[in-house]
Amino acid sequence: MIVWLNGTHGAGKTTTSALVQQLIPDARVFDAEKVGETLMDITPGLPATGNFQHWPPWRPLVVETARRVLDYTGGTLVMPMTVLVEPYWREISAGLAGHGIPVRHFVLHADQDTLRRRIAGASPVPSPFRLQYLEPYAAAARTWLHREAEVVDTSRLTPAQAARQIADSVTPR
Repeated sequence: MIVWLNGTHGAGKTTTSALVQQLIPDARVFDAEKVGETLMDITPGLPATGNFQHWPPWRPLVVETARRVLDYTGGTLVMPMTVLVEPYWREISAGLAGHGIPVRHFVLHADQDTLRRRIAGASPVPSPFRLQYLEPYAAAARTWLHREAEVVDTSRLTPAQAARQIADSVTPR
């Protein structure tokens, strides 16, 4: 199984994914951003897009990597990765389904003020890269993302509380 943690920067995906992994037996964290970093290391570089998710190889490579890891290890992959473009999510989820891999898709949500506060607190200078995704996240949440996933509002939850909520919902009792 894959437990996909979606949401924009500052929602708590990275912190929560490590905690979810500790709560689910035989779970591993797979950060699909590393697939994007590998593509960014190709020289000469791939065509400029501003975001590695726009490169057509990224999405099937994420699917194939997840499939191969699960074939090798079994268990659960916890994947913290923002995907805000609906056709990209559809491509990834259809690819995983085509391999018979069940996906539980969660969105870690926080209100805009909370997100801005978290982003500002993450470093001495707020990251323009992280801030630029707040509006695309809000648009995705309004149009498709919150319908496609189980929403966990992290505005007033600690990462441990969010992780417990997710782990409890995916782990049979």
